[in-house]
Amino acid sequence: MAKTKDFALDFAFFTYLRDFYVENKGLIRNHYRNLSKKFLDFNDSANPNSFLRKPQFEALEMYIFLKEYLDNRQVHEVFEDWYYKKNGFEKRSDYGFSEGEQGTLFSVDVDQYKSVFARMKKFAQEYPNYIFALTMGTGKTILMATCIFYEFLLANKFPKDKKYCHNALVFAPDRTVLQSLKEIQTFDRASVVPPEYLNWLNTHLKIHFLEDSGTTLNTIDRSKYNIIISNTQKIILKRQHKEKSKIDQLFSFPSYEKGSAYDDISDLYEFDQPEDEGELIDNQRFSKLTRLEQLGIYVDEAHHSFGNALAKDMGLKAAKTSLRLTINELSKALEKSGTSVVACYNYTGTPYAGKEIFPEVIYAYGLKNAIDKKYLKNVTVNGYTNPKSKEFLNLTIKSFWEKYNENRFEGMLPKLAIFASTIDELQNDLKPALEEILNALNIPLEKMLVNVGDEKITSNDDIREFNRLDTPSSEKQFILLVNKGREGWNCRSLFGVALFRKPKSKIFVLQATMRCLRAIGSVQERANVYLSEENMEILEEELEQNFRMSINDLAKKDSQNKPYHIQLVPPPVKIKVNRKKKLHELKEKELTNAVDFEFEKLDLDKYKLVHTEQTGLLTGNIYRKVSEDLTEYRVKRKYSKLTLIAEISRYLSRSCIELDKILSNSIQGYKVILKYVNTYNELLFDWIIPKLFNEIYTLESYEKKETKEIELVKEPEEGYYRVTANPKLVVEINDTEFKDFINKSFHLDTYCFDSKPEKRFFEEIVRHDDIKRVYFTGMLTHGQSDFYIQYIDPDSNTVRSYYPDFLIEKNDGKMLIIEVKGDNKINDPIVQAKEKAAREIATASEMDYRIIAGSQIMNGNSKSIFDKIY
Repeated sequence: MAKTKDFALDFAFFTYLRDFYVENKGLIRNHYRNLSKKFLDFNDSANPNSFLRKPQFEALEMYIFLKEYLDNRQVHEVFEDWYYKKNGFEKRSDYGFSEGEQGTLFSVDVDQYKSVFARMKKFAQEYPNYIFALTMGTGKTILMATCIFYEFLLANKFPKDKKYCHNALVFAPDRTVLQSLKEIQTFDRASVVPPEYLNWLNTHLKIHFLEDSGTTLNTIDRSKYNIIISNTQKIILKRQHKEKSKIDQLFSFPSYEKGSAYDDISDLYEFDQPEDEGELIDNQRFSKLTRLEQLGIYVDEAHHSFGNALAKDMGLKAAKTSLRLTINELSKALEKSGTSVVACYNYTGTPYAGKEIFPEVIYAYGLKNAIDKKYLKNVTVNGYTNPKSKEFLNLTIKSFWEKYNENRFEGMLPKLAIFASTIDELQNDLKPALEEILNALNIPLEKMLVNVGDEKITSNDDIREFNRLDTPSSEKQFILLVNKGREGWNCRSLFGVALFRKPKSKIFVLQATMRCLRAIGSVQERANVYLSEENMEILEEELEQNFRMSINDLAKKDSQNKPYHIQLVPPPVKIKVNRKKKLHELKEKELTNAVDFEFEKLDLDKYKLVHTEQTGLLTGNIYRKVSEDLTEYRVKRKYSKLTLIAEISRYLSRSCIELDKILSNSIQGYKVILKYVNTYNELLFDWIIPKLFNEIYTLESYEKKETKEIELVKEPEEGYYRVTANPKLVVEINDTEFKDFINKSFHLDTYCFDSKPEKRFFEEIVRHDDIKRVYFTGMLTHGQSDFYIQYIDPDSNTVRSYYPDFLIEKNDGKMLIIEVKGDNKINDPIVQAKEKAAREIATASEMDYRIIAGSQIMNGNSKSIFDKIY
């Protein structure tokens, strides 16, 4: 059994919270507002057309789960409710824990639970404080923007609900990260916002980007839907100087003193820069923020992604940073003005700080997962023992050039970042050595770029070149840097990092290493990191502390998968399919007779509140009291004529005058209608409104068939598609065993199958005498083919696209669509929804559709299965 202290340090509550959400998603969604459901369904990563990656969407799910189901409760409150199975956690299962965790947490020592709870409560802020720990490159900035847009949509719909943010303050730690946060302002909001809400958001959204030190914050007091993006230093509270002498006050610019006309803007002229500690003083931007209502604070913790600084902010260290103090003071100031900080959302790169797990982490997606799931590049770490600096550089440049040369990725040249510890080292040692090496390799010196943050060395032209590195027009490949390896530099075409000297900060090694991991292209590429032996040891230590992984985990060898360039085999294959379009036309009817609501046909029992009293549990000893109707005690809305008409008008989009006339002239009349509605509120929506709809409108449906000629595969822009696959599951057009069947298949020169049954089915069916053509169509599933079937996802009720596995043409011209599925997946609701939609399309196109179990194929029954189909 673990010691109490260790248990507290290692307990990752966020994993169990996520388990609860996944197990009870259907029940939880019943508590959501419709707009929240629409927002989630639009962004669901399971939809091939969605913009968000899976970790981004999962984090958004947890964000909305906290908001809608848990009502923005503090993490320690959520933990207590979860532990005691109350306040929404009654359905929590004890299953899914490892044996040690289950025994420790649920059956042995309650004191261990108390240590976790006490620790969470100790570090709690006055406002809800949450951490989303997504590793670099998984899209924290886009996630942050998506969460803010969600908040504003809900705040507009429910303005009196205190759990939604009316304004958002986004903190960046420094100038570099501030630039990366411009993505909140520039990225296409239509990617994450449902189209019906996009115009409203674009009209009302106001973004304030505090880039320069002299920029004032010009929000209108008590206004809504502001996003303020700022470097923390532009808002952060300062320490008051010791009181100035009379002489100092006389000669200070322009006789500034507390309470003068310059009081609100003192920070813009740097009047408040402290020399000694004293009382905290505010500034112009801080003061403006206190006049905004229901503020959500979003902290981009890129500068704290690793190490002790974030630990201080989260309360794991004795001291707090100025940032956390500023947020706390802002919360107090807003409370005095009658509003509040709704919550503080921290976005960071890891749930760990040394041996600690941050107690307020709500969702985490680690570095290893991001690499395994191909959201980042793979990486090889090259270590060199006892080299001299020039030797190290020479080996690094040769290795990088051999691996990447001038091969382009998404049209961009690969780059190598070479870090110097000081400007002097770069100027006097690194740059001359690099020039000599490049000359020896016949590499143009124009491919070199220097950026050191000193305008005497790095010109404005160099800065412009640095900012356009990630473009096809950039010819730079060898980037010499001093202290640019940390956060905010998002260069996807960076394929290598070289670090020889030991930096002042150990964490810099990890931060610099991760700069080259951002994914590029449709295939997972491999980056290379070049380190001295000393820096290798530092990297090993930092990986363990911040990600619980080693260099072996980080630089694991490629799996069995290999990249393939998939080319079309001319001529392109085209087929004709029939697609149905259903049109619904709403026609108005002329009312000639009084409406009869036929209340006598109602089954009112389902609306009654009935009390039944029973004593005894054993058969033969049960006494049941006569049922008692308690419907009169229901909490009901009492409608009047006006409110009744207004409610009906909302649903039928008819004028209130017209509806008043219809109800007045109905057979039952207002008195009877109001009696029923006020006794059973549900009748208004279950019976009266549907009745009126059928009396006023006729809904006519039309079905239209469209015949379209579609391409099985679109022409790739680069001349080929890139796919990674296990070589054992790959069939190529030049394979000798298929030389006699080339004319029967291969609309692509390579087929990369997902499973052994798929490959076995192809190998057997292509040899069938009755087959004229067989094409594997289940490989390119991201818009590269027009051969897809749209279906309704049974979980989210959204339209999605499905790409079947095989399209087969018989000698007699009949067409067949085949899907190969694992035996355990055939009865899955999503598979059945796909099958239903596929059969409709197949029938309309005079084709047939079949699902074949993988076990049948592996048992050698492919030919007999096919024969049975026909």
